[in-house]
Amino acid sequence: MAEIRVVFLWHMHQPFYKDLVSGEYRLPWVRMHALKDYFGMVKLLEEFPEAHQTFNLVPSLMVQIEDYATGAAHDPFLQIAAKPAAELTDAERQFALQYLFQANPERLISRYPRYAELYGQADSPEKKDSAQKRFTAQDFTDLQVLSQLAWFDEFFLEEPEIKELVGKGRDYTLSEHARIIALEKELVARVLPEYAAAAKQGSIEISTSPFYHPILPLVCDTNAGKVSAPGITLPSQRFRHPEDAREQLARGIALHEQVFGIRPQGCWPSEGSVSEEVLNIGAKLGLKWMATDEGVLGRTLGAYLSRNGDGRLESEAASRLYKVYRYEKSESPVHLVFRDHALSDLIGFVYSGMEPQAAADNFMQKVKDSAQALVEQGKDATVAIILDGENAWEHYPGSGREFLRRLYDGMRQAGIAMVTVSEAIAREREPGILKSLVPGSWINANFNVWIGAPEDDRSWDYLSAARDFYAEKCGSADEKQRALALEELLIAEGSDWNWWYGPEHHSANDREFDELYRKHLSNVYNALGEPPPDYLARSIIHADEAKAHTVPQTSYIHPRIDGDDMRYFDWIGAATVTADGRDSAMHGKQFLMKTLYGGIDEKNLYAKVELALSAEELLLVMNFESWWPEAQAPELCAKLEVKITGQSIADWSMWLSKPGEVSEVPAPKESELSPELRVKKVFEVSVPLALLRAELGGKVRLRAGVWRGGLPIDSIPAEGWMEVAIVPEQELMAMAPW
Repeated sequence: MAEIRVVFLWHMHQPFYKDLVSGEYRLPWVRMHALKDYFGMVKLLEEFPEAHQTFNLVPSLMVQIEDYATGAAHDPFLQIAAKPAAELTDAERQFALQYLFQANPERLISRYPRYAELYGQADSPEKKDSAQKRFTAQDFTDLQVLSQLAWFDEFFLEEPEIKELVGKGRDYTLSEHARIIALEKELVARVLPEYAAAAKQGSIEISTSPFYHPILPLVCDTNAGKVSAPGITLPSQRFRHPEDAREQLARGIALHEQVFGIRPQGCWPSEGSVSEEVLNIGAKLGLKWMATDEGVLGRTLGAYLSRNGDGRLESEAASRLYKVYRYEKSESPVHLVFRDHALSDLIGFVYSGMEPQAAADNFMQKVKDSAQALVEQGKDATVAIILDGENAWEHYPGSGREFLRRLYDGMRQAGIAMVTVSEAIAREREPGILKSLVPGSWINANFNVWIGAPEDDRSWDYLSAARDFYAEKCGSADEKQRALALEELLIAEGSDWNWWYGPEHHSANDREFDELYRKHLSNVYNALGEPPPDYLARSIIHADEAKAHTVPQTSYIHPRIDGDDMRYFDWIGAATVTADGRDSAMHGKQFLMKTLYGGIDEKNLYAKVELALSAEELLLVMNFESWWPEAQAPELCAKLEVKITGQSIADWSMWLSKPGEVSEVPAPKESELSPELRVKKVFEVSVPLALLRAELGGKVRLRAGVWRGGLPIDSIPAEGWMEVAIVPEQELMAMAPW
């Protein structure tokens, strides 16, 4: 019988945050994700022996985990979290308020009421300034403890000692504070042994990556960027060092063998970036397989892998994608698996907004539907689901554990085989044969995220200059100097620096990434006895880069609701939230909404959403919460659902409910309290404040989301709510930030 096989490959990676010269970690995310994600993803599989999976551990991540596990890591973020609150200096209190709230507000912070309470008192620059002086030592102690507990793995949270500390909730003592910090080292030390044990039992396969996560085709030759995207602008200096690419890959294989006692069979090349030169290097080093994205396969075959309106692959496309391939042009054959981009992105970006069972059912149905044509022909289907194994879970309730439980159990019951990549290769009866390969990554089958933008190209030019300097000076340096300089160069070749350069992505830590990249390059020159060039003291980032921003309401508004967006002045004074499609450590999310406007006058709440309209039907969902003065919970919740096709509203409904109650009451469609809504170029709505039971001195919170095909695609704000104060206009004007 034909078999549907699903290959899950979870990629575990963080940048190399350590400055080799100072020994200091510039950001804490290795520690935080080691506490939160890595352990539980493997531990969960003990409940599902049939669920064989592949985990890709980047070697430089493993080195950093070991650093924390042994206590050798010098992490200023941990030091601030660990220092007795009464001893914090003013600068350290400011640091704590800046960085100890860097967590998902809805899924991590709000899970702990006291943490959410503190966050609400320090969630803007103005509030942080006030909190620095106003927070007591107990406030800071609670912040220190809860900012760490919020990142603890679900399995760790169930252990009696930790469960008791979580249950206490607030007013932590200094001994409890110290115990939480001490536990972190113990918990991080359990991560890699858990992977080793699971691999030994055969439930998982562990693959590797090049050591410091470089884009191998570009390290081999930056001109590869133009092969995949002929129109891009290349750096002024060509970088061509295939010997570095080989070194990065060879080191990764060696560390894997050292830690796990076995050579890896396969590799997820950084960001799924492949080329024929990279495959040849891998084959010579003994790798049996690599993985990348369906876009690379489509370009190689010269055939677009088309999908229908529901995202399901057409029959011919499924027959191309759902098999293992063998690349035969290298010294020895290398097998390739190509990820289903659409299905992988559903887990990465969509299902976090759904109930776990509904999300699991939807995924399994999509797998069955996509593979149906092959199964009906009596052919096996190998579906590769490859994605980030850490960042997605910050957006799921309970770190996504319940979703994964429902998913694994459902696939087991449905008879869908869950296999490792090597198991899929062994079971493949009719592998596809490739004699060539078009270079590309998992993002648009090109390398444009890492090369082509002015910031990207500047960083490559700086890397080229440092590499040339090393080649010129290393012969006269002693072994220690030479080794340090080379290590810093290899770190600087990592993909993570250019991930944050250019127009595609940004984070709250852009400046730290920029500074750390330039520090690694500076260390090359310092290690070889010369001062670094002056330009490495200047930021690569443009100071005028646009960032996501929120503006409060500053005056009453009285817009005409027609959806035409012709009267700009109608919305002057409204609160705004502007989305930023770059604000993500993961790539692939669809951004359909640009800006949300909200504001009031004496009688109504108004909202406008700028969104991408198309002939395809979408569902716009707006949620409202009305909060009375000094209330600890909303007085009324409202949900507006609008079916939009093109530039018209097909249907709409609005439902009202009390918090905690299941029953919903429909809002009237034809009365003085009815909302008014239109769509044309934009979506606009007015809602009577009386309908929302909004009271003077209170506030209304609102947010908008877009659903398509029964799945949540985009939301604005991405996290949390827009807040509109229900106050006289004079007070709004007094609250303006200017």
